[in-house]
This record gives sequence, structure tokens and C-alpha cells, in this order.
Amino acid sequence: MVCTSLQNKSVRELLQILESGVVEMAEVRLDLCPSLSDADITELFSTSPVTLLATCRISDNLNAVEAESKLTLAVKAGAAFVDVEIEAPADMASRVRKVAKENACRYIRSVHFFNGTPTTERLRQVTADCYESGAEIAKIVTTAYTSDDVERVMSLYKSYPDGSLIAFCMGDAGRESRMEALRYGAPFTYAALNADEATAAGQWSAAEMTKALYGDSRRWQVKSIEIPASKSMAQRAIVADMLAGGKSQLSGYSPCDDSESSLRVCQTLKDGIPSEVFVGESGFLTRFLIPIISVKHNGETVIRGEKSLVGRPLKGAKEIMSAFGVELESLSNAAANVVSVPLKVAGRLQAGRVVVSGKNGSQILSGLMAALPLLREDSEVIIKEPKSIPYLKMTIDILEKFNIKIGYEEQKERIKLVVKGGQQYRPATIDLEADWSGAAPFLIAGTIFSGVTLNHLSPDSVQADRLILDILRKAGARVSVNGTQIRAAKSPLHSFCIDLNQAPDLFPVVSVLAAFSQGESLLKGMERLKVKESDRAVAITQMLKQLGVECYQKDDTLHIYGKSLTYRYANNMLLRGGKFTSNADHRMVMALKLAAEGAKGNIEIDNESCVSKSFPEFCKYFR
Repeated sequence: MVCTSLQNKSVRELLQILESGVVEMAEVRLDLCPSLSDADITELFSTSPVTLLATCRISDNLNAVEAESKLTLAVKAGAAFVDVEIEAPADMASRVRKVAKENACRYIRSVHFFNGTPTTERLRQVTADCYESGAEIAKIVTTAYTSDDVERVMSLYKSYPDGSLIAFCMGDAGRESRMEALRYGAPFTYAALNADEATAAGQWSAAEMTKALYGDSRRWQVKSIEIPASKSMAQRAIVADMLAGGKSQLSGYSPCDDSESSLRVCQTLKDGIPSEVFVGESGFLTRFLIPIISVKHNGETVIRGEKSLVGRPLKGAKEIMSAFGVELESLSNAAANVVSVPLKVAGRLQAGRVVVSGKNGSQILSGLMAALPLLREDSEVIIKEPKSIPYLKMTIDILEKFNIKIGYEEQKERIKLVVKGGQQYRPATIDLEADWSGAAPFLIAGTIFSGVTLNHLSPDSVQADRLILDILRKAGARVSVNGTQIRAAKSPLHSFCIDLNQAPDLFPVVSVLAAFSQGESLLKGMERLKVKESDRAVAITQMLKQLGVECYQKDDTLHIYGKSLTYRYANNMLLRGGKFTSNADHRMVMALKLAAEGAKGNIEIDNESCVSKSFPEFCKYFR
């Protein structure tokens, strides 16, 4: 990225520049903005729409105590990076580093040689000194008089190619090194706001460096959209309303294929359990309804579906329901141990104390939590190897709104559910939250390409995919939360490790995030992906390789070797375009649309309409 150094400005002038769209990242020289009060610093770093770096050099006019105070204020307010010169007192540097770590701010130690370029040995030593003092990024800047000077500085990247080094040269001889730094893997380089404000010979203006780096490429930009309601919450609430037998109000409801399927089937079920129900393409609705059908109907009921749901294995469903006295049978293969739609549900749900496996997901367990309270007797369910725990909590939260209480206790590597029998559903009024699954591609695009602000998202949501906030922060993105407004600024991204077992729907778009994050990222949870709308474990790997991203799967983890967007532009390594298949999977469409914004050629998707399963207007909004 191009980091524009800003100085000699008031807080209003700085905010005007940051909000104008002319800079994608900025360094605020606090030592050279003497008019900024403590309140101004806090306002600036807490409200900036772009990623900010705080720098405050010690000088005759500004002592170490004053510099530390300004840097600490900036870090606590929201600076993404803080730069402390290597000459700063060790105790001051240590305290700033501690504050930076506490506030997820990346710590830079910088060394400047204003009178020339030292030997290679000396350069290596000062770089090592930066890291030994706790730096996450070392900044090495010299004045170059010859090409040999430049070559010595740039040779440092051979030892630090992972985005942890920013090294370039001042002076006319070092002009090109500022751009070369990006080609070698520096997370960002520095430019002046304009030619009149250049602070050293050879410094580019932000406009000319941005032009040289990105050319005339269009920038992804979404100003304002309405993220649809969470279909996970909506489907649970629709079924609970059916069980309440009254008239509930679901505020904020937005239609999608899965939610509409829930409405249709529940309208049918209100009149009693028929001999056959149709669940559309919703795997959740299938699993959720199995226990409810078995508590409402003592005969046999056939569940039918369509598209990718037909034949999709419902792992673990047969074993779990058998423990409660209910038999499941695939119509296509009655002897199959792993059932699939179309299937037959036979027998009456029985209460009891049962130990079950949760390794195949939470959906049928959520259905049990909805059905068991309707029995006369109490039940206790012990879940071993629980997965998708946030979805269990979401079910409990929705049921409670409909007057159903579930006892929940997390124990070592298992969960205990205590369900009192004889409970009764009552109609409810619910404000459905916006969908974090649908918001995730926009937030990721914002951090990679151009920044984004989304409204009406609950940061305290029980939705599993709220995890995207933590993932983005792990990748170095600057994400701010103000009430229900979430702002993601374009940021220099680095590799990360994350366990997605509890949020498998994020896997496709997070794999694209990893492709634009410098270094090797590790995404755990591949085994959870085999029985989604497609075999996402295979689909994601094939997509990445076709895009030109190096990756491989080892056990349950996908290893992805990413390059930042800046690195890709600087080295002409944008993703490959071409014809891609979505495998009729809405989450893969979202991932491919995200990847297309960083591709050299067009990405053609064979089936985009399947996105209507969760977010019918996604493609229109994402342009």
C-alpha cells in the first residue's frame, strides 16, 4: 500500500484529507503537527476512514515523555501501526510496545541513516536490533548516492520476505527503491501528499505512486447496502412460531430461498403433520424438522427436497435419532447407514438421558432442543465433540424468546443440555439481526480493496460468522465498531491462523482473504466442508489453484500461500481470470465474486443464481 506522510496540519485538515479518498493509508507525524491537542489525536485516530500509522520523533522541541504520551493516545484511539525510532529510550519504547500489543496495533522500530548507506553487515545488525527490541516490522531507511547503496539495502529482503520489513533509500538514486520495496514484499511504502510537501529527495507524491502501482484499474467500492436478515435466525424463529400456534412478528425479515422454504413447510405443518413434507434445498430445515416431526407424528413422514440437497449425506442423523426411538431411512437405499433426502421418519420421539456425538454439526441437535420440551418427561443430552457451538447458542436464544428454556453447560470437550418436559411455546416479537454470513464478503473486500462501512450489524451477536471480525483483525485489518456500524479500512494484510470448525460457512470467503494476505495462512476445519451444498473442501482448493494461488490440504487444515494486493499489483501477479464453476453453491459464488475484484481477467461463473439461497441480491450489491 501507499502510505502518505501527513504533517503541519490541523485536525480538521487531516480529517478532510483522510475522508477525501485521495490517500489509501496515512502516516501522521505527530511531532510535526504541533497544533494537535490530546482530544484532537483521539478524535483523529478513532474516526479515520483509512488505516493510520502514528509516528512521533523525539527532538529538541519534543522530549521522550511528550512523544510517548502522544503515541500512547494514538494507539489507544485506533492507530493500526506505531513507529518508534531505534534511538528512543528503551523504557519508553518498551511501554509503547506494551500498549501496542494490548490494542492490536503493529509495532515498528525504525532506523534512519541520513548521511549515507552503511555496510551490508551494519544494515543486517540494525535490522536484527529492531526485531530483538520487539518489532513486528523493521523500517530501514538510508540515503543512497549510488546503485550499490540501493542494492545493499534491498538485499535485506532476502532474509525478510514475509512483510516484516520496510527498507528503501532516500535521495535521487534511491527513488525507485520506494516502489521496489513493494515488489520485494514490504507491507507499504511512503509517499508525500504532494510534490510541495516532499521531505526528502526522491520521494514520490501519493498520486504518482498510486498511478504507477495501480494504473487505471477500477476500485471496488460499495457505499451503502442493506445486509439481509440472518436466515439462520429466521428459519429457527419461523419453526418456533409454528410450534407456538399463534401469531408472531419477525421484524426485519428479508426473503431468501431457505427462509421461504421454511415459511411454506411450516404453513403446511400448522394443520398437522402430513405424510410428506418438502423442504426445498435447505439442509438445516431438513435436520431441524426431523425431531419436530417425530414428536408431532406417530406414523411415518417422508421428507423430500431438491437440487443439491437430494442425496447429500446427513451424517450422524440416523444414530442420534435412533437414540431417541426414531428411525430414519433413505428412500433410495433403505440399508444405508448414512441417510439422505428423500428419507422416511418413523417412530415417536422419546425422552431420556442420551449421549450423542456432535462432530457432524449442530443442526439436528438444535431440532432436538426445539422438540424435547414438548414431551411430558425431562431429558438430558450430553454432546461429545461438539461443533458449531454458536449455532446451538443461537437456537437456545431463539427458543427462549418463545418461552422455551434449555439448560446449557459447557464441560470439558462436551456440552450438557438439560431439557424440562411439559413446556409450551408462546408467540413472540423478534427483531431479526442482519446476517454476518452475508456481511463477511463485503468486510473482506473492504479490507483488501477500498474500505467499507456496514450498518445494522450486532457486534454482540450469537451468530457464528461474527467471527469474521476476529479473523480480519488477525490478518492485520483495521476494523472499528461504533454501535451497530462496522467499518473496515483497506489495510496491509498478513498471514493468519484460524479454526473455522465453529463457523464453516466462512471458509470460502476467508480462503480468498488468505490469498491476499502476505505469507502462509492456516485454515482449520476442512472436514466440516464435505457435506455442504457442494464438497466445499474440494471446491475451495480447486478454485484457489485455478486462480493461481498456491495451497494444499494437510489433515484438517488448508495451507494458503498469499500475496498482498499491493505485492500482486507491483509484480503483475493478480489472480487469474477464466471460467469457474460455483458447484451450485451460494457461498462459492460469494467467494468467486470477491476474488474477481483482484483478478487480471474476467471471472465467469457458471451458476450465480444459486446465491438466492441466502442473499438474492448479493451479486447486484457487490458490483
